[in-house]
Formats: sequence, structure tokens, C-alpha cells
Amino acid sequence: MVDYREILRLSSDPKNGQRQIAAMVHSGRDTIREVQRAAKEAGVSWPLDESVTNEELRSVLFPTRFAAESMYATPDYAYIHGELAKPGVNLTLLWTEYCKRCEQAKSTPYMYTQFCEKYRQWARITKATMRIQHKPGDAMQVDWAGNTLDIYDSVTGEVSKAYLFVAVLPCSCLAYTEVCGDMKLETWLLCHVHAYNYFGGVTRLLIPDNLKTGVKSNTRYETVLNRSYQEMAEHYDTAIVPARVEHPKDKALAEGTVKFASTWILAALRERKLFSVQEAQEAAAEKLEELNGRPFKKREGSRRSAYLEEEREFMKPLPTIPYEPAVWTPELRVGLDYLVSDGTNRYSVPFDLIGEKVVLRLTRQTVEVFYRGTRVATHLRSRRVERNPIVKTEHMPTEHRKYLTYNAEDFTEWATSVGERAAEAVRHFLTSGKEPEQGYKACVSMMKLAERYGAERLENACGRLLAFSSAPSVRTLSTILKNGQDRVSAPEKAEESAETPPHGITRGAAYFRKGGASK
Repeated sequence: MVDYREILRLSSDPKNGQRQIAAMVHSGRDTIREVQRAAKEAGVSWPLDESVTNEELRSVLFPTRFAAESMYATPDYAYIHGELAKPGVNLTLLWTEYCKRCEQAKSTPYMYTQFCEKYRQWARITKATMRIQHKPGDAMQVDWAGNTLDIYDSVTGEVSKAYLFVAVLPCSCLAYTEVCGDMKLETWLLCHVHAYNYFGGVTRLLIPDNLKTGVKSNTRYETVLNRSYQEMAEHYDTAIVPARVEHPKDKALAEGTVKFASTWILAALRERKLFSVQEAQEAAAEKLEELNGRPFKKREGSRRSAYLEEEREFMKPLPTIPYEPAVWTPELRVGLDYLVSDGTNRYSVPFDLIGEKVVLRLTRQTVEVFYRGTRVATHLRSRRVERNPIVKTEHMPTEHRKYLTYNAEDFTEWATSVGERAAEAVRHFLTSGKEPEQGYKACVSMMKLAERYGAERLENACGRLLAFSSAPSVRTLSTILKNGQDRVSAPEKAEESAETPPHGITRGAAYFRKGGASK
């Protein structure tokens, strides 16, 4: 039998001519020429796996010539390989269609197990992507690398750690990596966005590890995802299927790519001093392009060429609206000041939610407040620390809204409409402090007293108060109105008797004339 393996091995060396190869394998030059041409057409090249036999090579290189030796119809393996890339297509369906064609041609089909085995042999020999395991555009596997990168402070020389995010497409093995300053949820989401943009499309499935930033729990019975992570998946129309706990083989390509990236990116940069995360990202991006362009060892092409040729057309398109990462906070209880905090600043919510629990949806630009699944407030998010809370007037009670509209001119105008004495009291309140605003509370209290007791009684009370005090107070004014003293007319001053000396006995002569002294 012709030694096809040895012919392909010797043909891989350009120094060997057909005469030399024919002499070494004891075959004719026509046979050598024919095998070389058939191998080129079938896409078979050296090196081959050790498990590939000469019989398997013969069936791949000359499928029609030796078909007569078998009573079974030879499947079109190239057609099968192409169809397997399409969504929903599997070997069972293709074997059924193969059997129908054999029935129409009145030939004998292979049984299902032989059909699958022969396709696997063909795929292994031709180094075609094994789509039984990984279909193009079907999944993206993601993980954090275990190793870190050192970032040096240019002033103090202190060293901080940077982390490497890794995403890989299992079919073509195309990878995306990104250096990050932390592993927080917002960073995790942004890395996914950048990975999809780098690949130029979205996969049907997203397979992460069971990290807490993405997966709350993953048990035998249910999987609970982080709300922000699930929201991102819905935006990209992909499904998150976390790997089983302690089953790294569920994302073996990601694990392998993590090790590969640790070697060709992190280890390759070990001697280089990096002074910022941005500088590290630029250096890692250069290494990433080298990694994706590096030729495969056991098949032709590279990660990038395999993606462009076999996987790109099967990726789902990116959404038309860019995704903005959003982080959901745990439940927060609204305080008496009807404010909630995003960790940096405070924002208002409708005052009738005081004491209720709400959740915040935080993006880089906005703060959204949700109560029982309904959005009740939206604010522009401030990235700097604000001295005062960010409050919308429609969230405030009526009294608080009125307070914002108060000014000295309005208080003075109102007091003048009540009376001269009320206007004098208001002027005192507005001018007794360093600033007019210090007297606003007293003026508001006077307005409430007018609503309760009436403008006329307030005017009388102010007149009575100013009669014996040049520094009126709201407390005293309220006491006068409460006790009704504003309704009692002030007694007229009795004329002093000319006989009454300015000093001495003050009881007067009449007291003694009536015998008062004897009683």
C-alpha cells in the first residue's frame, strides 16, 4: 500500500524533489505527483496527528476512486462541515438528509456512528475547525487572568496592581484582552462592551465564570445573575450561561487563552515599567495583535484569519444604540430629608416616599431611582463631590417649595398689607440679623399666625407687643394671640395729681380720709 503519510512528510521539505521521494517510498513519480495534487485540493498538509492512518488518508485524498471498494455511499464532508456552521444544524439532521439522498440514488448509507466517525476523521486530517464542539458565532467565554501587572507611581514609586480581562471565541480562538485598574462591576461590564466592539459582533451565548460581580448564585436548581449583568445581556440579545461551579472545562478555551495571554502579554511586559493603566492598556493592545496574528502550530492560519474566514459572518450584529453600563444598588431607605446617595452625592426623591425602600440605577451620566420596579426620579449624575444635595423642586413638600421663593421684598409687601405695626415687626426681623435670610423663619411664622388668627388680630397683637418692647419675638406674639390679649384695650394713663409729690407716700390723701389706715 502507498505510504501516504511518508509522501506528505517528505513533500513538506522543498529540498526533496519527486525523484528523491519516489526512491525513498518505493513508489512511482506519477503516484507521488498524484498524491501531492490530491492533498493540495483536499487541504491536507503536514504535520498530521499520529493517529491518522494511511487508510484514512486514502479515503480523504481519493474518495471517489476507492468508493467502488465499498458498498456504502461516501458523504460530502466539505458540505457537511459548511452546513454545521449554520444555526440549529447538527450531525443528526445532516445524517438524515444523507440517508434520503442515498435512498433516491439507490445506494447504501453509512450508519449514524460511522457517519460521525468518518466526518471526525476528515476534519482531523484536513485540520478543519471541529464544529461538533464549537460552532462559529455561538459563544464567547470570559474570565479574569490570575496574574496581575505592576503599575508604578511616577512620583512616589509605589506599586499598584492592574488586572487583565480575557474574552475568547472558541471556534476561531480569536482573543480580546484589556488591562483594568480594578475588577468592579462597572469595569466588568465595560470590558464586555469593548470585547463585542473588537469582535465586530455578538455571540449567541456568553459563558463567564461564577464571579460575584456577574453571578449571584449558581446552584443545581437555579442561576441568579447580577441585575446589571442581565441588563447588558438583554441589550446585546445574548444569553448568559455561567460555567458550572468547579468545572473549568466548561470554558476550557477561556482558561487556555488566559494562560496564553499571561505568557504573551503579562510575562512579555514584565521588564517594562508602566506608570499608568492607560499606558499598560496601550502596551497590552500591541501584544494582543501579535497574539492574534501568531500562526497556529497544528493548522494553517492564525486566530485572526480563522475568525475572518470561518466565524465573522455568523456573528450577530451589534445593537444600533450603544450600551451604557449601569450599576444597580442594593435597596436604600429614603430618609426624612427625602434624599438618597450614590456614594458620592445626594439626590432627591418625591417626599411621599419618605421611609420607603428604593433602588438606584447608576450610569456615567444619570441617576435613576426606582420604587417597586417603577422609575420615580431621574437626575444628571455629578462626578465631583457637591457641597449641597441635588434637589428638584417637584420632589419637595408645598411648604419647602414656598420657602425657596421667599424674599425680603415679598415679606415687606405682605406685612404692609396687614398693617403698620406688622410691617414694623417684619422690618425688625429682616434687619436684626447679619443677613435678611436669618429673619425669614420669623416672617413665615407671622404669616402662619395671620392665617390662624386673622390679619386684624395680628396687627393688634403687634401693636401691643411693640408698646412695651423694641425687640419683638414670634414666641411673645404667639402668646398674646393665644391668650387673647390683643382684644383687651390698653388702660388709659391717669393724670398725675399735682398734689402727689414725685416721691414719698404714694397712696394719696383719700386713702387716709376713708380710714384706710385703721383697717
